[in-house]
This record gives sequence, structure tokens and C-alpha cells, in this order.
Amino acid sequence: MNPSPVTAAEIKAAIRNIPDFPQPGIQFKDITPVLASPRLLAGAIDLLAGHHAPGSIDAVVGIDARGFIFAAAAALKLGAGFVPVRKKGKLPYQTLEQSYALEYGTNTIAIHVDAVKPGARVILMDDLLATGGTAAAAAELLQKINAHIVEISFLIELSFLEGRRRLSQYPVRSVVVF
Repeated sequence: MNPSPVTAAEIKAAIRNIPDFPQPGIQFKDITPVLASPRLLAGAIDLLAGHHAPGSIDAVVGIDARGFIFAAAAALKLGAGFVPVRKKGKLPYQTLEQSYALEYGTNTIAIHVDAVKPGARVILMDDLLATGGTAAAAAELLQKINAHIVEISFLIELSFLEGRRRLSQYPVRSVVVF
């Protein structure tokens, strides 16, 4: 007998809220309980990747670091490759880089120049959509290598930060919205 499918509500209920982490005033959404449960983790992957048929996606692109967890598993489920977008200086081959603004300062992410072929159908995936800066920078990198972004997917979206607005030219899907 197969267990019932995992719902977004079950995943939302398992996400722990950690007040004042990493600094006062921040309410950190801890996905560790979701990752620790084989059923919830598998369900999260199903909900993230389930809108696409195996073979319909060429690569799932994960954003450093928690995005790697979901993107790699989704890639396997979809019969696609996995591509990491990492912090500057972490990839060994030739890269393209994109800087973006943070609340205090900037950050830079990178992708290998040959990570995907031009026209490849990709899903960009991360654990959390907050202000959208990192995802927008990753999408710009994918545009530079002429990938076709089919969707940008997140396990969690903090809707009050309006990050979706920065990604308005792409289909965006979130499993859980706070």
C-alpha cells in the first residue's frame, strides 16, 4: 500500500521558524525537519518537479547551497542533468559571473560557460525566494548562456518580501508561501 502523497500543507507544518537568526529581527525558515523525513523530502521533490514530464527538461539548475539538495534530486526524477550555480571562486573551469545587491553590499555568483547548451530547457531551483536577488542573478547567468528558463521553482516563498516581482518575466512556482 502506497502512502498518500505529501501536501504543501504538510511541508509547511514541518518547517521550523527560528527567531532572530542569523540576526535580530529575522525569522529563519528551517527546512531541516523536511530534509530529515524521507517521506517529506520525497514529497517536496515531487511537488517541485511534478509539473514536468521526465525528458521534458534538459537541466535543473540549483543555487548554492540548499538549492543543490532539491535541484539534484529533481534532476534525477526528471531524467535531466544537474547544474550548480555557485558563489564566485568555487567553480574550477571557465565561468560567467553575475553580481547582485544584498541588504548590505553585494555578492557574486558564477556558472560554468558550458554548463548547458544554447536553447536547453532548464528549471532554476532554490530552497527559498526572499527578495529575489540571487534568483534574478542566476537567471541572468542562464540568459547569458542562452538557456531557455522553463520555470523558476522554490520550496518556500516569503511573499511579503515581494521577490517574485524581480522574476516577473519567468514562470515562478513555490510549494509553500509564507
